Amino acid sequence: MTLLNQGLQALSAAQLKGIRRGIEKESLRVLPGGALAKTPHPAALGSALTHPRITTDFSESQLELVTAAHGDAQSCIDELTEIHQFVYRELGATGEERLWVSSMPCKLPSDDAIPIGQYGSSNVGQAKSVYRTGLGFRYGRRMQTISGIHYNWSMPGVTSADYFALIRNFRRRSFMLLYLFGASPAVCPDFVRGQPHSLIRLGEQTLYLPHATSLRMGRLGYQSDAQSALAVSYNDLDGYGASLHDALTRSYPPYEAIGITGPDGEYRQLATSLLQIENEFYGTIRPKRVIFPGERPLHALRERGVEYVEVRCMDLDPFEPVGISAQTARFLDIFLLHCLLDESPPDTPDEIAALARNQHQTATNGREPGLRLERNNRQQTLDDWAAELMAEFVPIAKALDAADGGESYQIALQATRHTLREPDSLPSARVIAAINAAPGGSHNSFTDGRSAATREILNALPWTTQSEQRHRELAARSLADRRNLEAMDSMPFEIYRQEYLAPYRLNVS
Repeated sequence: MTLLNQGLQALSAAQLKGIRRGIEKESLRVLPGGALAKTPHPAALGSALTHPRITTDFSESQLELVTAAHGDAQSCIDELTEIHQFVYRELGATGEERLWVSSMPCKLPSDDAIPIGQYGSSNVGQAKSVYRTGLGFRYGRRMQTISGIHYNWSMPGVTSADYFALIRNFRRRSFMLLYLFGASPAVCPDFVRGQPHSLIRLGEQTLYLPHATSLRMGRLGYQSDAQSALAVSYNDLDGYGASLHDALTRSYPPYEAIGITGPDGEYRQLATSLLQIENEFYGTIRPKRVIFPGERPLHALRERGVEYVEVRCMDLDPFEPVGISAQTARFLDIFLLHCLLDESPPDTPDEIAALARNQHQTATNGREPGLRLERNNRQQTLDDWAAELMAEFVPIAKALDAADGGESYQIALQATRHTLREPDSLPSARVIAAINAAPGGSHNSFTDGRSAATREILNALPWTTQSEQRHRELAARSLADRRNLEAMDSMPFEIYRQEYLAPYRLNVS
């Protein structure tokens, strides 16, 4: 019996039923026609600083919608749908803005005209804005407008060592998620204006790569030459923590040149280190822990261990009203459970480098027939590797269904296996076909049309007075919470900044 099967048989139904998943979904606010909406975060949605469900990511124009942790995939999607409904109702009450349904951005203004998220006058609010200002100086604001879906996942009885084993296997196999669910094979030319790239024209107003799956996860997406020097190991919490600690505390000369403040005295970034704060570290998956107010995330991890993992490589699916389906969420459950249960040897610097090459290959050329990836110092076709994994997923889907009392996981797996056998049905292939068929034949016209249709779909769904009242109360409470934070602050921001970034706050107590 394989280690995978042994691990699966050792799990109780209660553990499988105890799996929790939550979703964070980013989307740009846009105007009809696909131009970025540069209006402030709508006040009717509450405070982006303190609202538990509706916030912003990098830009004031970039909503981030956050669900609670749920015991089943469908209820998670249901909550995400309800949050969208409230957002659309409020956007519709004040104008024609809608949410951009693609991971790659809409028509963007000049870099300095992309509005950075604003969170009020409290120290924590100012810090969030200064951090985003730093991201703009370091990487450019355009890159930060890329949007995606984060899938947060946990299971009872899983230790920090277990979660790191899951992460190592996830990084080895995440090519499969880019292939199956990547939906960003094309971009508006504005996005890469002035940058070197290898994209080719698809009509007059679109750039793409013929076999790309997820440009968002390739070299045009959330990539950083500075961070590429960080060969972070996921073999254990101590090693991972040490790598992040160094990146958070050691000054980096190119960022020293930017300075903490500019000649005008305005803040440019929080710190001159390679990472300003923990969230700046890019990756396809992260170990996470809920933090106490004011606590550093690395301190929380070191002191109390990993609580859940955050999957960060999922594109927005423009063909799904909320960017992801319950069926995709169920496949992610299967995939993550497989990563947790299967043998997970330690990673090495050579393997870490090979995984980066696999990611870029799949992102830019994933649908190329016969594409070969690196696996254990040899070459294997993506198709063969993915088919092997699919076969290993079968008993996991059956076990999840047995715990849930249905067949939804097996149905999800079967549908995904069909997609694997029919490359034209992949989201990335469907996007290219839809761009070619769209009026105007461009990434912008296709996504603008899908964004408008999605708004209509969500606005047509039933809406209850209870839902309306609940979301209005959340918005009102968040505004009151922000005002209370601002009223309580007495420390000058510079002292707050220095204290928050003090290296001792990263250590265990």
